[in-house]
Amino acid sequence: MPEDPPARGSEGRRAEPIDLHFGFFLPQVRLPWPEIEGRVLRAERLGYHSVWLMDHLVAPGAEESDCLEAWTLATALAARSERIRIGHLVLCNGFRHPALLAKMAATFDRISGGRLELGLGWGSQPGELAAFGFGEEPPARRAARLRESIEILRLLFSGERVDYHGRFFQLKDAIARPTPVQPRLPIHVGGAGPKLTLPIVRDHADWWNCVSTGADRLAELRPLIGDARISVQHPVALVDGGAAGAEARERAERRFAGWGGLVCGTAEEVAAALAEEARLGVELFICVFADGGRPETLERFARDVVPRVRALA
Repeated sequence: MPEDPPARGSEGRRAEPIDLHFGFFLPQVRLPWPEIEGRVLRAERLGYHSVWLMDHLVAPGAEESDCLEAWTLATALAARSERIRIGHLVLCNGFRHPALLAKMAATFDRISGGRLELGLGWGSQPGELAAFGFGEEPPARRAARLRESIEILRLLFSGERVDYHGRFFQLKDAIARPTPVQPRLPIHVGGAGPKLTLPIVRDHADWWNCVSTGADRLAELRPLIGDARISVQHPVALVDGGAAGAEARERAERRFAGWGGLVCGTAEEVAAALAEEARLGVELFICVFADGGRPETLERFARDVVPRVRALA
């Protein structure tokens, strides 16, 4: 196993041995509710750590398609499941005032019995923000706004009265009750930008979610994140040998063109690739399955890949 992560700082980050976890990304596009529910409950029975949704008002690249709202869907899944953790990759910070987000997150954590993973980002789709009237701001300004939002979330999660005077937000004698169930609700910040995103990870996040486009720079970027724990997103395609396997590889490469970080191969090949990243300190793998996480793929990955990764790591 890799060395234990460094002890968490005075802010309360956890000191514990590394234990590998596996989740899957389930973007809620063109999928009816029964299909989403079925896949999540199957993943829970198979022992997956978490399911991750997206947060968009329209689906990127598929604006005419149905796309269920992120928090409403997560709450419905929490009500129907028991153990699987639920998060978003990532919530768009520009959509919600941090005081509202703090109330939503604490409420969800209470309802779910402490199963929220709070994924945040400063907004990767400026066209979407402009289309719906959120304004057009440069990346540096949106990143600075996210930093303030996380500072406010941490203050409000304490349950104490809060004064805050920032560049974007001002609070006076504000209080948010109830507090989350989890003593320190885990905040994940997603991205791979060394100038805007990773300083926020270093200063405020419990987890750095390395997006697929940054996966090949994992070792290079790791020193920039402080003592945050590491999760990584990967498009994953499990294929067999022979001509059919070659065709499946080609389909996966076409589908995920531009994503980066594609892990495609037999169960043995996929496990070897993920185990190499576990040795670099990755604790949570979030898989974007080529078929969207159909039940047979969820089962095959849990049966044939997960044990191999743990053994190799």
